[in-house]
Amino acid sequence: MRHDTTSTPVPDTEGAAIQAPTRETIGGWILAGGRGARMGGKDKGLLLLHGQALVHWVLRRLRPQVASVAINANRNESAYAQLGVPIHGDGRDDFQGPLAGFATALAHLSTPWVLTVPCDTPLFPADLAARLAHAAWQAGTPIAMAAAPRPDGSLQPQPVFCLMHRSLATSLNESLASGERRIHHWAMAQGCTLVPFGPPQDDPMAFYNVNTPAELAQLQAQAPETRQTMT
Repeated sequence: MRHDTTSTPVPDTEGAAIQAPTRETIGGWILAGGRGARMGGKDKGLLLLHGQALVHWVLRRLRPQVASVAINANRNESAYAQLGVPIHGDGRDDFQGPLAGFATALAHLSTPWVLTVPCDTPLFPADLAARLAHAAWQAGTPIAMAAAPRPDGSLQPQPVFCLMHRSLATSLNESLASGERRIHHWAMAQGCTLVPFGPPQDDPMAFYNVNTPAELAQLQAQAPETRQTMT
């Protein structure tokens, strides 16, 4: 992952230039702290796809892209710990959603940059980190978010696929304290860069996520195990 050194430096919250995002400066964060309400309360990250937990496939795809990986889980911590990576809960009893997971990431990871991905979307791009990093650095913003094409040609933000600098921690915690729960609303207020993903470069199911038993069955049928491997 390389960057043009003539790009506009990304400013931190105090106006100073911050380090360019590279694989060595990005920590991966898997969001697995939700209620799984539409899955009947089941922990989505532990549901099986081709005989392995969904989170296993996500970890397998994320690990080569970042310096380290941790998982955000608010239950079944011992099951997630079997994957051999650090597990961190939100420390909140009310399941405040993925934005709270973002705050937990910035509180626990030591890398300057954090890349978040959900536990239920195993086919996300194998170069997600590199492309978000390049876009953030080129635009001079401390946060970049993936976006997928809609049928009308516009972009649909994918808020849980986000690269952010740790200098955003104060803003994020203040937003949570004020009652904000919408990732996209908070991110755009930070000057977020939207980064297009989609065919033909990307798998049509790159951002297909599992919320219901029917969606899990569809993923099982349409995503053979060979599509889970890194190329």
